[in-house]
Amino acid sequence: MTDRQKVRILVAKPGLDGHDRGAKVVARALRDAGFEVVYTGLHQTPEMIASAAVQEDVDAVGLSIMSGAHNTLFPAVIEALRGRGANDVIVFGGGIVPDDDLPRLEGAGVKKVFKPGTTLGEIVEWVDLNVKPRAL
Repeated sequence: MTDRQKVRILVAKPGLDGHDRGAKVVARALRDAGFEVVYTGLHQTPEMIASAAVQEDVDAVGLSIMSGAHNTLFPAVIEALRGRGANDVIVFGGGIVPDDDLPRLEGAGVKKVFKPGTTLGEIVEWVDLNVKPRAL
């Protein structure tokens, strides 16, 4: 079993955003690269995402957002994870996020934000280098 096969990633769509093609494409690319991927579907609350992350014992949560609510929803997911004792789960995201918002998201604990135009290979490589199986 490779390290990739040991890494579990939850891909989620927080909020009311109904556009999930990008999330599905990224989830499939990560799965095809050998990671174990759980996709939660549309319209997830931060609490639902954190609950699923803990239940599925994931190493990372990838959030996809197109609605512009990233400054609220990304930090809310991190807080919900912390509230469940999952402080070591890496959170990354992608979608429509203005450059001016990146420092705030990083300050809230988001490890990486992938902007439009990022290749699937770049995402897979970043996950491979930055997400490792959590200690049991």
